[in-house]
Amino acid sequence: MNTVPEAPYGTWPSPIDAALAASHDGRPDHLGTIGDEVWWTEPRPAEGGRRALVRRRPDGTTEPVLPAPWNPRSRVIEYGGQPWAGAVREEGGPLVVFVHFADQRLYAYAPDGPDAPRPLTPLSDVGGGLRWVDPQVHLDRGEQGEVWCVLEEFTGPGPTDVRRVLAAVPLDGSAAEDRSAVRELSDGQHRFVTGPRVSRDGRRAAWIAWDHPRMPWDGTVVMLAEITEGGEFTGVRPLVGDVDESVCQIEWDHDGSLLFVSDLAGWWELQRIRPDAVAGGAVPSSRLLPPRGEEFGGPLWKIGLRWFHPLENGLIAVLHGRGSQRLGILDPETGELADVPGHRSTWAHTLAVHGSRVVGVAASPRTGYEVVELDTATGRTRVIGSAHHDAVDPAYLPAPQDRTFTGPDGREIHAHIYPPHSPERAGPEGELPPYLVAAHGGPTGHAPLVLDLEIAYFTSRGIGVAVVNYGGSTGYGRRYRERLREQWGVVDVADCAAVADALVAEGAVDPRRLAVRGGSAGGWTTAASLISTDRYACGTILYPVLDLEGWSTEGTHDFESQYLESLIGPAAEVPERYRDRSPINGTDRLTAPFLLLQGLDDQVCPPAQCDRFLAAVAGRGVPHAYIAFEGEGHGFRRAETLIRALEAELSLYVQTFGIDRSDVPPLELKR
Repeated sequence: MNTVPEAPYGTWPSPIDAALAASHDGRPDHLGTIGDEVWWTEPRPAEGGRRALVRRRPDGTTEPVLPAPWNPRSRVIEYGGQPWAGAVREEGGPLVVFVHFADQRLYAYAPDGPDAPRPLTPLSDVGGGLRWVDPQVHLDRGEQGEVWCVLEEFTGPGPTDVRRVLAAVPLDGSAAEDRSAVRELSDGQHRFVTGPRVSRDGRRAAWIAWDHPRMPWDGTVVMLAEITEGGEFTGVRPLVGDVDESVCQIEWDHDGSLLFVSDLAGWWELQRIRPDAVAGGAVPSSRLLPPRGEEFGGPLWKIGLRWFHPLENGLIAVLHGRGSQRLGILDPETGELADVPGHRSTWAHTLAVHGSRVVGVAASPRTGYEVVELDTATGRTRVIGSAHHDAVDPAYLPAPQDRTFTGPDGREIHAHIYPPHSPERAGPEGELPPYLVAAHGGPTGHAPLVLDLEIAYFTSRGIGVAVVNYGGSTGYGRRYRERLREQWGVVDVADCAAVADALVAEGAVDPRRLAVRGGSAGGWTTAASLISTDRYACGTILYPVLDLEGWSTEGTHDFESQYLESLIGPAAEVPERYRDRSPINGTDRLTAPFLLLQGLDDQVCPPAQCDRFLAAVAGRGVPHAYIAFEGEGHGFRRAETLIRALEAELSLYVQTFGIDRSDVPPLELKR
């Protein structure tokens, strides 16, 4: 017998307030080792949204390395990537090299010494300046050692006036004032590159490269070079990859072979190739496992992501799965793949090893992301950093369902369903709950099934959430990913609507109280849904794309400046498609209330898009609110921003759905 009091959906009291959800935003990332120490970065929403660099000493103590305002975060391709690297100095103690977000310079720092971080690279007044990412410290190169990494250099004032090369930065600091002290290792023939991976014997370097209009999940090539005694690259040649093959990670194995992940057969799979030093040839590559219908890699949204890592004992740590990825240990000799037991269902795309131990970042629907260490000798795991502590009674957390729906033409649609849940309230008999249909960003991305207090903020109040991994999402093979080719604004919108319709047909959702929400590409899907369908009563649009023509020609950054060539089609051939699908050109069909949230420092989806959209909406009588945040870029990081945005979003739903609660800060909806 149910003894929980009944109350209308959306009115339930909840201990999960916006401040609590904001304090748990983000996750540890960018793992690595320096000697016997494990290092990573952690979010600090309460410190202006910066990231902290953290070290774990061999005795188990964990401490931040750099005080505020130091912020190890790169802006290369705007999304950044691995921002630090380290080594053990000859005199003992760690040396770390990192990118500081504020000026994008490389700095060197010996945390056990008396000196402050010292700059290794100069400033530049041209465009976005000089930026660095994916560093590796080579103490044996040059007179005092070098850092090999990716250099992104702006050549003019425009966002696409940029070149990227592999570069060697001397550790002696001589390049801090003199750009010419930086040695360029590659010739800049490719628009995009990852940092060089050097073979165990120091004789070869390999890196991943690609060019517009392809994105890295469309087609990349692995480049190979011989390294001279003077540290120059020679005999540069392509090794594997193609325009229709995405290689997302490479690593050298102990025997001189190159391990890589390729999706040539339809899924990102782990393979091996043995470069031949004679005549520039190579032994054909071979899979390490038979086809399994799951991913061993993912999209290169950042430079230096890792889905696998070889161990000293010959085993290989791998992340794999269909949808979310889990950690496994592969024996390449026998082909045996053993998954790590435990409750953690999702492992982030960052891995490090020390000896026979593997370190990763993992979470579950009931636990946040933690730094987890696996001892491959015993199979045991333990948390070594960012340990999860229940910020609220777990009874208030939703019990999500990983589901597959049927969409148009009978296609599969993957989604995570978070029903309303509270230990102290239940919905009245006969009343159906309101629901939010959430579209993730990317759009070449994936929403994992993990604890998210932002979702619990709504479900604990009696509002359900459906997170849709629409066609175009990663985690389900290349064919699923390419459903969105030239269909952005069509397939994503239809898939979200199909999930909403299915939940309505099941009797799980009030069809009159459906909302749609999303950020970045999810903001586009939200705006396009409000204009092209009548399923939603309102929507929350965060830092979106709203005007395709303006976004591709005058607004966005270099990395995504030709993304629409695949998402929409060649602009020169289908200009009408760019106009017809843009939400800014469909505001005459917009009737549902909406909330628009935007960072004023956003270089990916600039605020000018919002300004033009609001001008087109003006005078049409559509209730709406616009909140712009100073100091925020693409994706919010500051605690005060996260709180304001979440409370404003709830206020929109309270007003639109007719929910009776007085504890929500008012949001003025203009017409």
